[in-house]
Amino acid sequence: MSGTEVGRILKDVITTRRSVRQFTEAKVDVERLASLVGLGMWAPTGGNAQTWRFVIVTDEPTVRAIHAVSPGIGLPPPAILAICQDRKRAEELGGAMGRDQCAPMDTAMAAQTIMLAAHAEGLGTCAVLSFHPGAVQKILSLPEEVVPQLLITVGHPANVPPPPPRTSEGLIHLDRWGHPYTDKDPGPQRGSGARRDGKEGDGT
Repeated sequence: MSGTEVGRILKDVITTRRSVRQFTEAKVDVERLASLVGLGMWAPTGGNAQTWRFVIVTDEPTVRAIHAVSPGIGLPPPAILAICQDRKRAEELGGAMGRDQCAPMDTAMAAQTIMLAAHAEGLGTCAVLSFHPGAVQKILSLPEEVVPQLLITVGHPANVPPPPPRTSEGLIHLDRWGHPYTDKDPGPQRGSGARRDGKEGDGT
């Protein structure tokens, strides 16, 4: 496969991924979820610290327990991937900056990689930050130094929301602030920048 083909496929995966909040009842194999996590571990980390830790949750009672303390999750999904950070190890490797700044960035980059990989396989995902960390930590029996930072719901999409508008107008500056870059190619899935009617966050 040529570099051009790879670039086209990657662009399509990036621009067609959506935050999916409605799933079918079909289960997702643990092996498939573990493969997604494995791809997420290829994401960059500050200083190559690799202090994230992952918990794959498919047990229905555990999923429902997490759902009960996570306002950001609609209906209970077939699976949840909890991305956690070993804050003690992150501090040992990078000090306060490693613990408080690099670790959350590392979590986010792993999450995006996982969500893109899941979409490429026909699965739907949604990143959830609205949850009670202490409760999730207890539900998952995490040690004190390992804290949940982000949840990713995973399943087979029952509904895929339409793409939200995208615009680069006024958002990209060249070399310094005040020198706007004009995007000559609006690309796919772009719009006027006005939010569509509907629940905030739909289609992200």
